[in-house]
Amino acid sequence: MPTFLDLQDDAALLSLEHQLHLMDTVGTPPWEVDLAVPRFGFGGDRPLTASAVHLLGSAAPGPRSWLWSWANPTGYHPEVTWLAEQLRDFGVEHGIAELARPEVPFDDLPGSPTEPGHVVSLMTEAAKAVTRRWTGYQGPVGGGTRVGMLIEHPSFVLPAPEGPRVSRVLQQGIAELRFHDQRRGFRSYARNRGLRLRENETQMHIEGPAFAVTTAFDEHGRVAAMTVDMRGATRQ
Repeated sequence: MPTFLDLQDDAALLSLEHQLHLMDTVGTPPWEVDLAVPRFGFGGDRPLTASAVHLLGSAAPGPRSWLWSWANPTGYHPEVTWLAEQLRDFGVEHGIAELARPEVPFDDLPGSPTEPGHVVSLMTEAAKAVTRRWTGYQGPVGGGTRVGMLIEHPSFVLPAPEGPRVSRVLQQGIAELRFHDQRRGFRSYARNRGLRLRENETQMHIEGPAFAVTTAFDEHGRVAAMTVDMRGATRQ
């Protein structure tokens, strides 16, 4: 039965790859959302309107808490809150209080974060791991409050895995992401990305078309060494 921290590790690397793909697809344009319609869209040189937007909730600096969209007294359209309601049900079923409680104080989250943006990231990553919807977006809505959303569009679907991109994701993930268990994070990425996976007590071998990654872990489950064999793939 997963914990909230497990969900962070499960989402970390595939979430990173989707965010890289989102940047490749739309860049960093202005965005707008109308939850009454509902509608989420990017502007700029490559405008795009999401085929679905799911409001997860908001993190506010005043009360220093996260409020799930289904518990917000504003009363949002069911079309944007039903996914958050499924997360609530999952949290109740699996005993994950962070997903089940209507409002979650910052101090009750791992590391007692102080920044709303960090809180939104934690909740969004957990939501991705549960729902298998991997593209998220967060933004300011005034007064220091930030909202977290999952957005969908056919162009957000990842292309088939290639060695250069997988290598970048793994290396960037090691350098930039916070893991509770790096080994779990690597394992979840390989499985969710449809890659072949073999492992023993000290090593993990991940293999895809024309590439292979071999990773050694220390006794604490942290990456100690990693080698990438492109087997004819072109590095990018």
